[in-house]
Amino acid sequence: MLKIVRSWIDRYFSDEEAVLLVVIIAVSLVVILTMGAVLAPMIASIIIAFLMQGLVVRLREWGAPHWLAVSITFVLLLLMLASVLLVLLPVLWQQSARLFGEVPRMLGEWQSVLLLLPENYPNLVSPAQVEDLIASITAEFGRMGQNVLTFSVSSLPILMTVLVYFVLVPILVFFFLKDSSLIADWIASFLPRKRPVMTKIWGEMNQQIANYVRGKTIEILIVGTVSYIAFALLGLNYAALMGIAVGLSVVIPYIGAAVVTIPVAMIGYFQWGWGSEFFYLMLIYTIIQGVDGNILVPLLFSEAVNLHPVAIIMAVLVFGGMWGFWGVFFAIPLATLVKAILYAWPMGIAVESEVKPAADTSEPQ
Repeated sequence: MLKIVRSWIDRYFSDEEAVLLVVIIAVSLVVILTMGAVLAPMIASIIIAFLMQGLVVRLREWGAPHWLAVSITFVLLLLMLASVLLVLLPVLWQQSARLFGEVPRMLGEWQSVLLLLPENYPNLVSPAQVEDLIASITAEFGRMGQNVLTFSVSSLPILMTVLVYFVLVPILVFFFLKDSSLIADWIASFLPRKRPVMTKIWGEMNQQIANYVRGKTIEILIVGTVSYIAFALLGLNYAALMGIAVGLSVVIPYIGAAVVTIPVAMIGYFQWGWGSEFFYLMLIYTIIQGVDGNILVPLLFSEAVNLHPVAIIMAVLVFGGMWGFWGVFFAIPLATLVKAILYAWPMGIAVESEVKPAADTSEPQ
């Protein structure tokens, strides 16, 4: 047994780069899991800078100096943050408050619908089952109300944290954009000079992650905006809230679209009943989902990630459970990174070990 373990270690960890790669991955996981809340502004700044680095590169290709490209990108970031803070958040707050105020009326209508089930389907549903279901739904909404009340009472520290983020994150983003090459050179100075495995993994992942993150952000904006416009034209209540929910649903593959269908359908039903407007709503919502899955996704993600659907769902569950929203957002790139490491690591070491004997045999000649 010890011989097998020793041969396995010699095969995969006999190289300095392999050991260093394991240490980097382990330290990164420990730091994120133990200090993720503290480093959240730093992580968010790195992600935003990564998203906007493409604009800096494009401006430099058009002849703009580095300082001007960074300045233009930073001003656009400030304008987007101001739009979110001054326009989007107040609308979402108002619609969320209205929706929470109409919950009792929706519950009353839902109870009247449920109470008709034993009369229409006596062989399938009993009055006792309906009463138990109504009691459980009422209790669940009661707990949600208590959680909202608790959140509103203790929301002052959260608001202070949000304000700190709105000040600190743009500053960090500016320096990450301005000094990205210096930071990259500083990190590279701690790595071995010859690092074929890391170079292979980075070369495979850099462009793919960049395309995925930027493509997913564009997809969220397009799907959310189109959904909001469609809902607003139909006169759906809480159109902005539902539009953002539909936009964010594309973050979670396969699951998000199915989950967000429930609130869209419920709000449409409580507003119109089984009228023609409700069916128009569901038809347009189905068209948006179909266009997103069959046209927008292939267009934005031309380099498809070769992952099995089971692997994608598992990645969403694992990384989402570890890091919440950002874990879900980066589930596919992280899964692709794990796959790249598994494929590149033994291949890189094996190739290096095969090249050395070939060189040794050629020297006597």
